[in-house]
Amino acid sequence: MKKLLVLAVAFMFVCLQASAQNVPQKCGYVNTETILSAIPEYKVATEKLEALGNQYQELVKKDFSEIEKLYNTYQKQKASLSASQRQAKEEEIISKEKTAKQKQQSYFGQDGVMQKKTQELVDPIKERVQKAIDIVAEKGGYLLIIDIATTQGVVYADSSADLSDQVIRLYPTIK
Repeated sequence: MKKLLVLAVAFMFVCLQASAQNVPQKCGYVNTETILSAIPEYKVATEKLEALGNQYQELVKKDFSEIEKLYNTYQKQKASLSASQRQAKEEEIISKEKTAKQKQQSYFGQDGVMQKKTQELVDPIKERVQKAIDIVAEKGGYLLIIDIATTQGVVYADSSADLSDQVIRLYPTIK
């Protein structure tokens, strides 16, 4: 709701400024999901990321499975262990769980391997898409271009204002 309000205020401001300067009010939209799905190198990048993510997910799953087995074994033997043995087993399980969570965080966390790989593979493509959008906006004299893939609250979009195809055609020329 907050995004929609900010978007509406920005749109009104741009339109008021344009009408005060007798500039034609020209707005359009793009769908970055459509654009990205039309780019072969994006598809390759997302497939690589998915494969890498699956590989890391299996490693994490294996670690947690081993911890679960260790815990189940401990539960079965608990009654026959001394207090110090129980404590040692509990500490071992807790330690292994902590290590597994750290590993999971190193793969999938905010600064993890997957985030860095996404930045490496996908961000350059998105930057080129943004440059193509900027060029389409400048050449077409657009005051405002909205990405309907990311902006919640767009309740109407006339297909004649869709600039996605122009961006897709321009993308291969951007370096």
